[in-house]
Amino acid sequence: MGSLRDPDAALMLRVQRGDTRAFEELMARYEQSVANLLYRSLGDATEAEDIAQNVFLQVYKSAGRYRVSAKFSTWLYTIARNLCLNELRRRTRHPAVSLDAPHPEHDDEASRSLPDRQVAGPVESTLHAELEAKIQEALNDLPETQRTAILLCREQELSYEDIAAVLGCSLTAVKSLIHRGRETLKRRLKPYLRTGEWPGP
Repeated sequence: MGSLRDPDAALMLRVQRGDTRAFEELMARYEQSVANLLYRSLGDATEAEDIAQNVFLQVYKSAGRYRVSAKFSTWLYTIARNLCLNELRRRTRHPAVSLDAPHPEHDDEASRSLPDRQVAGPVESTLHAELEAKIQEALNDLPETQRTAILLCREQELSYEDIAAVLGCSLTAVKSLIHRGRETLKRRLKPYLRTGEWPGP
C-alpha cells in the first residue's frame, strides 16, 4: 500500500527523515487507542501507560526500518502486541505476590485508559463499573490470541485482514478466533446484559 493511500504511513516516512512533528501527530492519533488495547489486554492501567510509552519509543527507534508494505496501524499494533506478550511472559515467570495490588473493579485510575463516556448518575456509574469489571474478568480468561483478535476488531475497528497481519495468522484463523472468543464472552456476560452481547467501546 502506497503512502498516499495511508496518511499515517506518509507521516511515518516523514519521521524517517527526522520530522519530530510528524511523530507527535502519530502519537496524538494513536496513543489513547494503544493504551486502551494494552489496558484491556493486561488489566492494569499503570502498566498499560508504561508499555504504551515503550511502544512509541520503539516506533521512533525503528523508524529507519519501516517499510510501507502494510498500514501503519497494522505495524503499530504488531509492536504493541509483542510488548504486551513480553509483559505477559514476565508475569508468568515472576508472578506478583503483593496483597496490596489494586483490583480492576476497585481501581479508579483504570478508567483513565478507557474511552471517555458521558457523565452518569451514581447508580448508573456503579453499575457500569461493575459491568466493566465483569467484562475485563471475562477478557482476562480468554486465550491471548482470542482476546487480542476481539479487541482489535471491536475496539480498534481493524479489518480481519489487518488483524491477521498483526497476529501472523490466516484470515480463516482470525474468523475462528473471533467467533470462539465472542461465544465465550456471550456465555460469561449473559447474566449481566439484556442482550447477552458484549457492548462496543
